[in-house]
Amino acid sequence: MVEAHQLPQKIKACCYEPTEKLGTGGMGEVWKAKHGMLERPAAIKFIKPDSLGLDNADEVERALRQFEREAQATAALTSPHTIELYDFGVSEDSRFYYVMELLDGINLGTLVEDYGSIPADRAIHFLTQACHSLSEAHANGLIHRDVKPANIYTCRRGLDYDFIKVLDFGLVRKVNDSQSDDFAIAGTPAFLAPEIILGNAVDGRVDIYGLGCVAYWLVSGRLVFEGDSAREIIDKHAHQEPPSLCDRTEMDVPEEYERLVLRCLQKNPEERPQSTRDLSLALHECAAVTGNWTQERAEYWWNLHQPLDSRMAK
Repeated sequence: MVEAHQLPQKIKACCYEPTEKLGTGGMGEVWKAKHGMLERPAAIKFIKPDSLGLDNADEVERALRQFEREAQATAALTSPHTIELYDFGVSEDSRFYYVMELLDGINLGTLVEDYGSIPADRAIHFLTQACHSLSEAHANGLIHRDVKPANIYTCRRGLDYDFIKVLDFGLVRKVNDSQSDDFAIAGTPAFLAPEIILGNAVDGRVDIYGLGCVAYWLVSGRLVFEGDSAREIIDKHAHQEPPSLCDRTEMDVPEEYERLVLRCLQKNPEERPQSTRDLSLALHECAAVTGNWTQERAEYWWNLHQPLDSRMAK
């Protein structure tokens, strides 16, 4: 038996030193960081409690407990397509933070904005990998709730190109959200499933709806629904049928791809693919028509464009 005096002293919880700001968003900042001992780069995301609409110490404390539970659950995920979480905590200036792997890549929002819409076979390649990440999360009782292009990265990882990583599994959400307020609804208006908007019970099929919105964006460069306000966009997601994908892009979109995207965008969750595994199988069937996006084509694209966007802030 080891005696108490033989145990090492508890080390400092976070051994990471921020070195360079990578981005700033509505919820906080992302910094590049280095570990005090390991030669391993990382990214640290800082979140200010006031950005979450928390009004008092009790709400901050409840949010912290939730943050800890969800960070621990996310860290337990082992899919290679899920962002790896190294550490989390609260900084000396009372900001939540979590430390994650630094990605050599570009999010799918910036990808389309900077380089244009992509062919269906490449989109299928991305979506299938995202399904792998979300399938494990759903099996562990986690729902992402904010699946959107900005939370999905295509990366260079070792010798692999177009390797997908899914970010931000809802690590922090406002305590006691009120469905009567647009800004209290967890998620991003342009990618919200109808059942979230209407305050109905949710399950992993809200993430399938989000993937449908992403699939639509990738080949068209357009949001499923557009509007002058968040409320207008939210109302369309809740009540309107999506415009035809083929009518909104000059890209050659196979009928099988469009049919699958529209299935994901059904208002009734029962009419969507019932799991991300089901969606993954349907994507493989689409690939039989479109052909597979190969590593050779992916490597050629990366060598041609050399994109880099490690700014993981929102």
